[in-house]
Amino acid sequence: MSAELNLATKNLNKMGFLDLEVDPTLDLVEAINQLKKEKNAVILAHYYQESEIQDIADYIGDSLGLSQQAAETDADIIVFAGVHFMAETAKMLSPSKKVLLPDLKAGCSLADSCPAPVFRKFKEKYPDHKVVSYINCTAELKTLTDVCCTSTNAKHIIDSFPEDQPLIFAPDVNLGRWLVKETGRDMVLWNGSCMVHEIFSHEKIVKLQMKHPEAAFIAHPECEAHILDVADHVGSTSSLLRFTRESGHQEYIVATEPGIIHQMQKASPDKKFYPAPPNNSCACNECPHMKRNTMEKLYLCMKHELPEITLPEWVIEKGVASIDRMLEISAKAGL
Repeated sequence: MSAELNLATKNLNKMGFLDLEVDPTLDLVEAINQLKKEKNAVILAHYYQESEIQDIADYIGDSLGLSQQAAETDADIIVFAGVHFMAETAKMLSPSKKVLLPDLKAGCSLADSCPAPVFRKFKEKYPDHKVVSYINCTAELKTLTDVCCTSTNAKHIIDSFPEDQPLIFAPDVNLGRWLVKETGRDMVLWNGSCMVHEIFSHEKIVKLQMKHPEAAFIAHPECEAHILDVADHVGSTSSLLRFTRESGHQEYIVATEPGIIHQMQKASPDKKFYPAPPNNSCACNECPHMKRNTMEKLYLCMKHELPEITLPEWVIEKGVASIDRMLEISAKAGL
């Protein structure tokens, strides 16, 4: 191991990634594709990644769908261009595969808003309650969960419990409130949220709607209630993408992380898409964690097979049960 690599490896936890120089003349696309072949690796990219990372990925999608696809491949290495909890889920579903994340500090404000030790104490106050957790949570929180859910199947998961069974929903309070409305269930909600989806400005969206009166307004259920109340379509990232592909509208105002617009434009090049504006002076509502991944970090992580995601066996065993239960209920519902 060279002295530079040795030092970068030592500093990995502090930096979050291998802090090494990359030759600026290197064709990163070619180099990454070469490493994929050499190492029998598969690249997963979440919809919120930079467009160049999406374009080099083998699979693009929502967090759970990506982990399921990776589990079905015969790849030896899974490289997850997403955030920490997603790479953990991939490891839980593919424990024998090596899982890499280009930057360990690609965290998630939503997952971080529900630390497992604090949630364990909260859960003790409701001993007769079952826990439904949104898949966007840490591996350890999944070990305290009866059934996981995605924004697509959440209603089916909640409806699968007897009506008299009290429920706790974690960690996203906005998704939880939307589900209370959708299912009519009075659930105990953990007060967590996603910084990206809480930042949209109602006032600025109304102004944008006045500017584009023909545009359909679509939103992710992690947005606040006042945003969801005025949306023409509420759904998961995949659902929003499908809606823009299949509906007759020619213009869309999109209230979720704007990385998804790259796929929307590729699927419907003749349609127009406007990112919903945030309530701050910054022109962006991008997820800073998702954007920590870069082509350089992706290349370095594949070349040196670091940073690697590892989980204790008990976390994999206990946590995966909540995912398996969800997949079972989803399959019965035909999802």
